Formats: sequence, C-alpha cells, structure tokens
Amino acid sequence: MPTRNPLRWLARWADWFEMRGVYVPGEDSRTVDPWRDFGWLIVAWLTGLAMFVLFFAFAV
Repeated sequence: MPTRNPLRWLARWADWFEMRGVYVPGEDSRTVDPWRDFGWLIVAWLTGLAMFVLFFAFAV
C-alpha cells in the first residue's frame, strides 16, 4: 500500500495540469494558456488558500 504523502498528492495534481500541455521555451507563436503554463503556480495558490481558510476555521 503506498504511503499517503500530501506532497506527492500536490506533485501529482500539478503534473495533471502539465499533462494538458507542455511549455516549450522560445515558442512565441501560441497564446498563453494559464492551465498549461502556470500549473505549479495555480496548485501553490490553491494550496495556500486552503491552508489560510483552514487556519481561521480552526482558530474560531
């Protein structure tokens, strides 16, 4: 049974965003796709927002 590692879950979630497309440096002919180009940033932002909400939920 694999261990339940939250960091592995975050990495798998970010990889899901990246599997939707891969950024190729120097390729300027396409439009910016936020899900593809900023997958790690979106995961980090959502994780931070969740921790912020949980912090205040437990503080009350």
